[in-house]
Amino acid sequence: MTSARENTNGSRATDGLPPVPSIPLRAENAARIAEETSLGGLVRDATSHLSTLVRAEVELAKSEVVKEVKKGVTGSVYFIIALTVLLFSLFFLFLTIGYALYDIFGWPLSLSFLTVFVAMLLVTGLFAFLGYRKVKKLKAPERTIESAKDIVDTLRHRGETR
Repeated sequence: MTSARENTNGSRATDGLPPVPSIPLRAENAARIAEETSLGGLVRDATSHLSTLVRAEVELAKSEVVKEVKKGVTGSVYFIIALTVLLFSLFFLFLTIGYALYDIFGWPLSLSFLTVFVAMLLVTGLFAFLGYRKVKKLKAPERTIESAKDIVDTLRHRGETR
């Protein structure tokens, strides 16, 4: 059996994916063809080739999904790092706002930072409330559960006459 990832000259493609079995596109030898001209031999070959084709398609899909998932995970890690840096940078923004209140309005420094702290608590409370409302609206996937129950009932009563 040959690999679907081989070039016409027999060299392997360097895409980093594992070899996938494939169906030979030419006869392996004339003697084998002559002995398998019976219907049983043809059915055996067709079944074997169909099985190989299905396995090859599944293997190809699996390898492509794994490759894309790896790309997605790498991209997610970059976003997480960017978000972490942003969150640490917010500390300096809040310090700047506190000092700006001190400089612009002449408030005592402690009152300026207390004002920033209270504003942060209000924003946190607002987003916690919005999150709570959204989570409260979650419900079970009723159509999926019903479909799964139908499949179980169908398989359980398979072969019974109705």
